[in-house]
Amino acid sequence: MVQMTSMFAGILNRASATVINVGASIWVMDKSVDTVANTIGMPDYVLDTVRSIPGVKYAAPIYSGGALVKLANGKYQAVAVIGLDDTSLFGRPELSQGKIEDIYGENAFIVVRDTEYSKMGSPRVGTEFEINDHRGVITGIAKVASASLFGVPTLYTTYERALYYLPNARFTISYLLVEPKTPGDIGTIQREIGALGYRALTRQQFIDKISEFYKYQTGVGTNILIMTVMSFIVGLSISGQTFYTFILENLEKFGALKAIGAKNREMITMILFQATFVALTGYGLGVGLCALVIYAARVRLPDYAALISWWNLALGFGIVVIIAGISSYIGVRKVLRVEPFDIFRG
Repeated sequence: MVQMTSMFAGILNRASATVINVGASIWVMDKSVDTVANTIGMPDYVLDTVRSIPGVKYAAPIYSGGALVKLANGKYQAVAVIGLDDTSLFGRPELSQGKIEDIYGENAFIVVRDTEYSKMGSPRVGTEFEINDHRGVITGIAKVASASLFGVPTLYTTYERALYYLPNARFTISYLLVEPKTPGDIGTIQREIGALGYRALTRQQFIDKISEFYKYQTGVGTNILIMTVMSFIVGLSISGQTFYTFILENLEKFGALKAIGAKNREMITMILFQATFVALTGYGLGVGLCALVIYAARVRLPDYAALISWWNLALGFGIVVIIAGISSYIGVRKVLRVEPFDIFRG
Protein backbone atom coordinates (compact mmCIF):
# COMPACT_ATOMS: atom_id res chain seq x y z
CA MET A 1 0.00 0.00 0.00
CA VAL A 2 2.84 2.38 0.80
CA GLN A 3 4.53 1.39 -2.47
CA MET A 4 1.42 2.22 -4.51
CA THR A 5 0.68 5.53 -2.81
CA SER A 6 4.37 6.51 -2.96
CA MET A 7 4.33 5.97 -6.70
CA PHE A 8 1.27 8.21 -6.99
CA ALA A 9 2.87 10.88 -4.80
CA GLY A 10 5.96 10.84 -7.01
CA ILE A 11 3.85 11.26 -10.14
CA LEU A 12 2.00 14.23 -8.65
CA ASN A 13 5.25 15.82 -7.52
CA ARG A 14 6.86 15.52 -10.94
CA ALA A 15 3.70 16.73 -12.69
CA SER A 16 4.16 20.05 -10.87
CA ALA A 17 7.93 20.20 -11.46
CA THR A 18 7.83 23.45 -13.47
CA VAL A 19 5.73 25.21 -10.82
CA ILE A 20 8.02 24.01 -8.03
CA ASN A 21 11.23 24.90 -9.86
CA VAL A 22 10.18 28.35 -11.09
CA GLY A 23 8.87 29.32 -7.66
CA ALA A 24 6.61 32.28 -8.56
CA SER A 25 4.07 33.35 -5.92
CA ILE A 26 1.18 33.77 -8.39
CA TRP A 27 0.62 32.18 -11.79
CA VAL A 28 -1.72 33.86 -14.27
CA MET A 29 -3.19 31.66 -17.00
CA ASP A 30 -6.15 31.04 -19.24
CA LYS A 31 -9.15 29.60 -17.41
CA SER A 32 -9.02 26.43 -19.51
CA VAL A 33 -5.57 25.42 -18.27
CA ASP A 34 -5.67 22.24 -16.16
CA THR A 35 -1.98 21.40 -15.89
CA VAL A 36 1.28 23.26 -16.38
CA ALA A 37 1.99 21.29 -19.56
CA ASN A 38 -1.32 22.43 -21.08
CA THR A 39 -0.39 25.98 -22.02
CA ILE A 40 -2.82 28.37 -23.72
CA GLY A 41 -1.31 31.58 -25.04
CA MET A 42 -2.39 34.98 -23.74
CA PRO A 43 -2.21 38.32 -25.59
CA ASP A 44 0.39 40.94 -24.63
CA TYR A 45 -2.15 43.39 -23.21
CA VAL A 46 -2.77 41.02 -20.29
CA LEU A 47 0.79 41.63 -19.09
CA ASP A 48 0.34 45.40 -19.13
CA THR A 49 -3.01 45.15 -17.36
CA VAL A 50 -1.66 42.85 -14.65
CA ARG A 51 1.27 45.18 -14.00
CA SER A 52 -1.16 48.04 -13.41
CA ILE A 53 -3.19 46.17 -10.75
CA PRO A 54 -2.74 47.64 -7.25
CA GLY A 55 -0.71 45.30 -5.06
CA VAL A 56 1.41 43.85 -7.90
CA LYS A 57 5.10 44.29 -7.15
CA TYR A 58 6.14 43.05 -10.56
CA ALA A 59 4.98 40.67 -13.27
CA ALA A 60 6.95 38.85 -15.95
CA PRO A 61 6.00 36.60 -18.86
CA ILE A 62 7.30 33.07 -19.22
CA TYR A 63 7.29 30.78 -22.23
CA SER A 64 6.69 27.05 -21.88
CA GLY A 65 6.76 24.75 -24.87
CA GLY A 66 8.35 21.78 -26.55
CA ALA A 67 10.88 21.33 -29.33
CA LEU A 68 12.97 18.73 -31.12
CA VAL A 69 16.74 18.91 -30.67
CA LYS A 70 19.33 17.39 -32.99
CA LEU A 71 22.39 16.32 -31.03
CA ALA A 72 25.99 16.25 -32.24
CA ASN A 73 25.76 12.49 -32.93
CA GLY A 74 22.78 13.04 -35.23
CA LYS A 75 20.21 11.72 -32.78
CA TYR A 76 16.97 13.66 -32.26
CA GLN A 77 15.62 14.27 -28.78
CA ALA A 78 12.41 15.95 -27.62
CA VAL A 79 12.95 18.66 -25.01
CA ALA A 80 10.92 21.10 -22.92
CA VAL A 81 11.89 24.74 -23.43
CA ILE A 82 11.28 27.44 -20.84
CA GLY A 83 11.78 31.04 -21.90
CA LEU A 84 12.57 33.49 -19.10
CA ASP A 85 11.75 37.18 -19.18
CA ASP A 86 14.72 38.92 -20.87
CA THR A 87 14.78 41.80 -18.39
CA SER A 88 14.41 40.08 -15.03
CA LEU A 89 15.06 36.37 -15.76
CA PHE A 90 12.35 35.77 -13.16
CA GLY A 91 12.06 32.04 -12.44
CA ARG A 92 15.68 31.26 -13.35
CA PRO A 93 17.16 28.05 -11.94
CA GLU A 94 20.20 27.74 -9.72
CA LEU A 95 23.32 27.00 -11.73
CA SER A 96 25.93 24.41 -10.78
CA GLN A 97 28.11 25.32 -13.75
CA GLY A 98 28.35 28.54 -15.74
CA LYS A 99 27.00 32.02 -15.07
CA ILE A 100 23.39 33.11 -15.49
CA GLU A 101 24.52 36.20 -17.45
CA ASP A 102 25.74 33.90 -20.23
CA ILE A 103 22.12 33.19 -21.14
CA TYR A 104 22.20 36.50 -23.03
CA GLY A 105 24.95 35.18 -25.28
CA GLU A 106 24.33 34.16 -28.85
CA ASN A 107 22.30 30.91 -29.19
CA ALA A 108 22.62 30.37 -25.41
CA PHE A 109 20.69 27.69 -23.53
CA ILE A 110 20.89 26.30 -20.00
CA VAL A 111 20.31 22.58 -19.53
CA VAL A 112 18.89 21.06 -16.34
CA ARG A 113 20.89 18.24 -14.78
CA ASP A 114 18.10 15.92 -13.66
CA THR A 115 17.12 12.33 -14.39
CA GLU A 116 16.64 13.20 -18.09
CA TYR A 117 20.01 14.92 -18.46
CA SER A 118 21.69 11.91 -20.07
CA LYS A 119 19.16 11.92 -22.91
CA MET A 120 20.84 15.09 -24.15
CA GLY A 121 24.15 13.23 -24.24
CA SER A 122 25.20 14.60 -20.82
CA PRO A 123 26.32 17.90 -22.39
CA ARG A 124 28.95 20.19 -20.91
CA VAL A 125 29.28 23.94 -21.08
CA GLY A 126 30.08 24.75 -24.71
CA THR A 127 28.31 21.72 -26.20
CA GLU A 128 26.50 22.60 -29.42
CA PHE A 129 23.26 21.23 -30.79
CA GLU A 130 20.57 22.12 -33.30
CA ILE A 131 17.05 23.19 -32.37
CA ASN A 132 14.47 23.83 -35.07
CA ASP A 133 17.27 24.48 -37.63
CA HIS A 134 18.94 26.97 -35.27
CA ARG A 135 22.30 26.59 -33.58
CA GLY A 136 22.20 26.18 -29.82
CA VAL A 137 25.01 26.28 -27.26
CA ILE A 138 24.97 25.09 -23.66
CA THR A 139 26.18 28.00 -21.52
CA GLY A 140 25.17 26.66 -18.12
CA ILE A 141 24.06 23.56 -16.23
CA ALA A 142 21.28 23.99 -13.69
CA LYS A 143 20.02 21.99 -10.74
CA VAL A 144 16.34 21.99 -9.79
CA ALA A 145 14.19 20.72 -6.95
CA SER A 146 12.04 18.35 -9.01
CA ALA A 147 12.57 16.44 -12.24
CA SER A 148 9.99 16.41 -15.01
CA LEU A 149 7.29 13.76 -15.24
CA PHE A 150 7.22 13.53 -19.02
CA GLY A 151 10.64 11.99 -19.63
CA VAL A 152 12.22 14.85 -21.60
CA PRO A 153 15.20 17.08 -20.76
CA THR A 154 14.56 20.74 -19.91
CA LEU A 155 16.26 23.74 -21.49
CA TYR A 156 16.12 27.35 -20.28
CA THR A 157 16.68 30.34 -22.53
CA THR A 158 15.43 33.92 -22.85
CA TYR A 159 11.82 34.66 -23.69
CA GLU A 160 12.61 36.41 -26.98
CA ARG A 161 14.96 33.66 -28.13
CA ALA A 162 12.34 31.02 -27.40
CA LEU A 163 9.80 32.91 -29.51
CA TYR A 164 12.31 33.38 -32.33
CA TYR A 165 13.58 29.79 -32.40
CA LEU A 166 10.29 27.94 -31.97
CA PRO A 167 7.05 28.05 -33.96
CA ASN A 168 4.25 29.72 -32.02
CA ALA A 169 0.60 30.63 -32.29
CA ARG A 170 -0.69 34.22 -32.41
CA PHE A 171 -0.54 34.63 -28.61
CA THR A 172 2.82 33.71 -27.13
CA ILE A 173 2.66 34.32 -23.36
CA SER A 174 2.26 30.92 -21.72
CA TYR A 175 1.96 32.24 -18.16
CA LEU A 176 2.47 35.42 -16.23
CA LEU A 177 4.55 35.19 -13.07
CA VAL A 178 3.37 37.72 -10.50
CA GLU A 179 4.91 38.76 -7.21
CA PRO A 180 2.56 40.64 -4.82
CA LYS A 181 3.74 43.49 -2.64
CA THR A 182 2.32 41.78 0.44
CA PRO A 183 0.53 38.46 1.05
CA GLY A 184 -2.63 40.45 1.77
CA ASP A 185 -2.68 41.69 -1.84
CA ILE A 186 -3.09 38.19 -3.29
CA GLY A 187 -6.89 38.20 -2.95
CA THR A 188 -7.20 41.59 -4.69
CA ILE A 189 -4.92 40.49 -7.51
CA GLN A 190 -6.89 37.28 -8.04
CA ARG A 191 -10.21 39.16 -8.17
CA GLU A 192 -8.90 41.74 -10.63
CA ILE A 193 -7.45 39.10 -12.93
CA GLY A 194 -10.64 37.05 -12.65
CA ALA A 195 -12.64 40.08 -13.78
CA LEU A 196 -10.28 40.33 -16.75
CA GLY A 197 -11.32 36.83 -17.85
CA TYR A 198 -8.23 34.94 -16.72
CA ARG A 199 -7.28 32.91 -13.67
CA ALA A 200 -4.64 33.72 -11.04
CA LEU A 201 -3.51 30.91 -8.76
CA THR A 202 -0.96 30.89 -6.01
CA ARG A 203 1.86 28.37 -6.32
CA GLN A 204 0.17 25.91 -3.94
CA GLN A 205 -3.24 26.38 -5.59
CA PHE A 206 -1.72 25.62 -8.98
CA ILE A 207 0.02 22.51 -7.61
CA ASP A 208 -3.30 21.38 -6.07
CA LYS A 209 -5.11 21.96 -9.37
CA ILE A 210 -2.54 19.87 -11.24
CA SER A 211 -2.91 17.11 -8.63
CA GLU A 212 -6.71 17.15 -9.00
CA PHE A 213 -6.36 16.85 -12.76
CA TYR A 214 -4.22 13.72 -12.49
CA LYS A 215 -6.39 12.26 -9.73
CA TYR A 216 -9.82 12.70 -11.31
CA GLN A 217 -9.36 13.38 -15.04
CA THR A 218 -6.80 10.73 -15.92
CA GLY A 219 -6.62 6.99 -15.29
CA VAL A 220 -3.62 7.34 -12.99
CA GLY A 221 -5.60 8.04 -9.82
CA THR A 222 -8.17 5.31 -10.51
CA ASN A 223 -5.53 2.67 -11.24
CA ILE A 224 -3.53 3.47 -8.12
CA LEU A 225 -6.73 3.45 -6.03
CA ILE A 226 -7.73 0.02 -7.36
CA MET A 227 -4.27 -1.43 -6.62
CA THR A 228 -4.30 0.08 -3.12
CA VAL A 229 -7.76 -1.37 -2.39
CA MET A 230 -6.60 -4.77 -3.63
CA SER A 231 -3.58 -4.55 -1.33
CA PHE A 232 -5.89 -3.74 1.57
CA ILE A 233 -8.16 -6.70 0.83
CA VAL A 234 -5.23 -9.10 0.52
CA GLY A 235 -3.61 -7.76 3.71
CA LEU A 236 -6.89 -7.98 5.62
CA SER A 237 -7.65 -11.53 4.50
CA ILE A 238 -4.15 -12.86 5.22
CA SER A 239 -3.73 -11.14 8.58
CA GLY A 240 -7.28 -12.01 9.67
CA GLN A 241 -6.83 -15.65 8.77
CA THR A 242 -3.40 -15.82 10.42
CA PHE A 243 -4.61 -14.22 13.63
CA TYR A 244 -7.71 -16.42 13.75
CA THR A 245 -5.55 -19.51 13.27
CA PHE A 246 -3.34 -18.33 16.12
CA ILE A 247 -6.39 -18.03 18.38
CA LEU A 248 -7.61 -21.52 17.46
CA GLU A 249 -4.21 -23.07 18.12
CA ASN A 250 -4.04 -21.46 21.56
CA LEU A 251 -7.68 -21.78 22.49
CA GLU A 252 -6.91 -24.26 25.29
CA LYS A 253 -4.46 -21.81 26.87
CA PHE A 254 -7.05 -19.01 26.81
CA GLY A 255 -9.56 -21.40 28.40
CA ALA A 256 -7.03 -22.29 31.09
CA LEU A 257 -6.46 -18.59 31.82
CA LYS A 258 -10.19 -18.14 32.23
CA ALA A 259 -10.32 -21.14 34.56
CA ILE A 260 -7.73 -19.64 36.92
CA GLY A 261 -9.63 -16.37 37.11
CA ALA A 262 -8.54 -14.19 34.18
CA LYS A 263 -11.21 -11.61 33.38
CA ASN A 264 -12.54 -10.85 29.90
CA ARG A 265 -11.01 -7.37 30.08
CA GLU A 266 -7.59 -8.88 30.69
CA MET A 267 -8.04 -11.35 27.83
CA ILE A 268 -9.02 -8.53 25.46
CA THR A 269 -6.02 -6.46 26.56
CA MET A 270 -3.73 -9.41 25.90
CA ILE A 271 -5.09 -9.94 22.38
CA LEU A 272 -4.99 -6.22 21.54
CA PHE A 273 -1.39 -6.00 22.74
CA GLN A 274 -0.40 -8.92 20.55
CA ALA A 275 -2.19 -7.45 17.54
CA THR A 276 -0.67 -4.00 18.10
CA PHE A 277 2.84 -5.37 18.46
CA VAL A 278 2.56 -7.46 15.31
CA ALA A 279 0.92 -4.60 13.34
CA LEU A 280 3.59 -2.04 14.29
CA THR A 281 6.41 -4.50 13.62
CA GLY A 282 4.95 -5.41 10.24
CA TYR A 283 4.37 -1.73 9.42
CA GLY A 284 7.96 -0.83 10.22
CA LEU A 285 9.37 -3.74 8.22
CA GLY A 286 7.04 -2.94 5.33
CA VAL A 287 7.99 0.74 5.18
CA GLY A 288 11.66 -0.13 5.44
CA LEU A 289 11.39 -2.67 2.63
CA CYS A 290 9.43 -0.17 0.53
CA ALA A 291 12.11 2.49 1.03
CA LEU A 292 14.80 -0.03 0.06
CA VAL A 293 12.94 -1.05 -3.10
CA ILE A 294 12.41 2.60 -4.12
CA TYR A 295 16.08 3.37 -3.54
CA ALA A 296 17.19 0.37 -5.58
CA ALA A 297 14.76 1.25 -8.36
CA ARG A 298 16.03 4.84 -8.50
CA VAL A 299 19.61 3.63 -8.77
CA ARG A 300 18.78 1.47 -11.80
CA LEU A 301 15.89 3.57 -13.21
CA PRO A 302 16.47 7.33 -12.73
CA ASP A 303 12.99 8.10 -14.14
CA TYR A 304 11.30 6.14 -11.35
CA ALA A 305 9.02 8.67 -9.70
CA ALA A 306 8.05 7.09 -6.36
CA LEU A 307 8.26 9.41 -3.37
CA ILE A 308 7.56 8.50 0.26
CA SER A 309 5.84 11.42 1.99
CA TRP A 310 4.22 11.89 5.38
CA TRP A 311 0.71 11.33 4.00
CA ASN A 312 1.80 8.02 2.42
CA LEU A 313 3.05 6.87 5.80
CA ALA A 314 -0.05 8.17 7.60
CA LEU A 315 -2.39 6.49 5.12
CA GLY A 316 -0.51 3.20 5.35
CA PHE A 317 -0.48 3.38 9.13
CA GLY A 318 -4.22 4.08 9.25
CA ILE A 319 -5.00 1.12 7.00
CA VAL A 320 -2.73 -1.15 9.06
CA VAL A 321 -4.60 -0.08 12.19
CA ILE A 322 -7.91 -0.94 10.51
CA ILE A 323 -6.60 -4.37 9.46
CA ALA A 324 -5.26 -5.03 12.97
CA GLY A 325 -8.54 -3.89 14.52
CA ILE A 326 -10.67 -6.18 12.36
CA SER A 327 -8.32 -9.10 12.95
CA SER A 328 -8.37 -8.45 16.70
CA TYR A 329 -12.16 -8.30 16.70
CA ILE A 330 -12.34 -11.75 15.09
CA GLY A 331 -9.97 -13.17 17.70
CA VAL A 332 -11.67 -11.43 20.65
CA ARG A 333 -15.08 -12.81 19.72
CA LYS A 334 -13.72 -16.36 19.63
CA VAL A 335 -11.91 -16.03 22.96
CA LEU A 336 -14.89 -14.49 24.78
CA ARG A 337 -17.10 -17.36 23.69
CA VAL A 338 -14.79 -20.10 24.97
CA GLU A 339 -15.76 -21.73 28.26
CA PRO A 340 -13.25 -23.43 30.59
CA PHE A 341 -15.64 -26.33 31.04
CA ASP A 342 -15.54 -27.11 27.28
CA ILE A 343 -11.75 -27.00 27.24
CA PHE A 344 -11.22 -29.30 30.22
CA ARG A 345 -14.00 -31.64 29.13
CA GLY A 346 -12.21 -32.14 25.82
